[in-house]
Amino acid sequence: MTGETDMQPSHMKTTMSAIESAAGNLLEAEKSHPPRAARAPRPPRPNYRNIHRFPLPVNVHHVPSVIPHNPLSIISVALSYLTFLVSPPHQKVYSACFDSATSSVHVTDEKTIRALWEMGFFGKGSLSRSEPNWLEQEKKRRGLMGGSTVEEATRKRRAERRQLKLERARHEKLAVEERLRVEAAARESGSQSGLHVVEAADSTAIPAERFSVKKAMEARFLERRQQAMQNREAASSADQQQSLGDLTNSPSSPSANSQSLPVSEHTDHILDDDLDLDTIENEEHLQLSNEETFFLVYALGALSIVDRASNAIIPTPALFDLLRRHSYYPRRPEDRPLEVDDPFMISYVVYHHFRSLGWVVRSGVKFGTDYLLYNRGPVFSHAEFAVIIIPSYSHQFWSSTEALKRHAADKQSRSWWWLHCVNRVQAQVKKSLVICYVDVPPPSEVAADVDGQLNRYRVREFLLRRWVPNRTRD
Repeated sequence: MTGETDMQPSHMKTTMSAIESAAGNLLEAEKSHPPRAARAPRPPRPNYRNIHRFPLPVNVHHVPSVIPHNPLSIISVALSYLTFLVSPPHQKVYSACFDSATSSVHVTDEKTIRALWEMGFFGKGSLSRSEPNWLEQEKKRRGLMGGSTVEEATRKRRAERRQLKLERARHEKLAVEERLRVEAAARESGSQSGLHVVEAADSTAIPAERFSVKKAMEARFLERRQQAMQNREAASSADQQQSLGDLTNSPSSPSANSQSLPVSEHTDHILDDDLDLDTIENEEHLQLSNEETFFLVYALGALSIVDRASNAIIPTPALFDLLRRHSYYPRRPEDRPLEVDDPFMISYVVYHHFRSLGWVVRSGVKFGTDYLLYNRGPVFSHAEFAVIIIPSYSHQFWSSTEALKRHAADKQSRSWWWLHCVNRVQAQVKKSLVICYVDVPPPSEVAADVDGQLNRYRVREFLLRRWVPNRTRD
């Protein structure tokens, strides 16, 4: 017992000394490494769930549900129907104009632009990549709003990536030269030690290269940090000099009174320039495709197209005929009849099909396809599917004569090389390829009205995935 009691104080002393030494090391580390400056908080992201809460630009009025064991629910439903009959709800109809030069529809009203984009992601900004935000980006570029533009951030990121690639290539070249030099020395000496040196050089070439790239990134980060500190110090010194100048140039001195007039004139000139910058005219308009336009006019009734020449609203049948004629290049004249497999008819049938299923349909020309299908919209996630449209002539009418057979073969023929290329591109961008076959009816069965013409077409979907032998051996 006595030995144990004698050992406890020495053990406690050892522990306390270890703690004190560790604390001293921490203090020395804190002194040698000053604390990092707090990062500026990021600006809050927009609430896209609230902005795009309506999937389509239509007014939806809910009817009370019917409860079988509650007779009062039937009365509430009847009252709601009577209310809608007496005072029907007003559906807002937006306006746009058709441009025959570009075969597209232009929307210039800012409220209409925001409504069509926020409720369904219709259209594209004429001066933007997708969302019509040219005015906001221009204000950021001129310094009227905080933050940097998307194009500037992309350009900066690409420049940094290019510089890192150049540095990596330079270090790889140095490593190869060093390896060749060691191999040449080993061949001249002919000793076994040279081979060991070569093996050591091979094993350390890649880590040295990675270490150099990492060092380059750290050096660039430190350089930016020092530049930011220098800018902050320069700004603080400028503020101090300005405050000293304000104290020396008091109103009682005659020199200050003599210099006050040109300063005020210069200030007024600066304010006028800032006022001109604040009132930037929005030069962007929303450009709708022909399929989006006709879907908004025909399916939703939320858009009216105005003819620029006559300043009159174009009726739906006339608009349908106009868009079909503008789908040909050059535009098909009025004296020539339209065909049942014209480009607008085939593409609109597919667009209407997927929009009716709840998908957000956007152009897929960026990835070599006809359409891209988004679950909720481009601001929420990437497109899940890419759509390729192929007309199908399965009706026996298209095989009745040799001329019709050649026409059908020319329209629907695709090569295996084309299919493999498109499928490989979609696999590279992590999208599933959907092939849509549109069954084209014979011309004799096409009705005169728009509803009858669209009801004759059928859409068949096929999901195609790239076959990888290593993953699908079964």
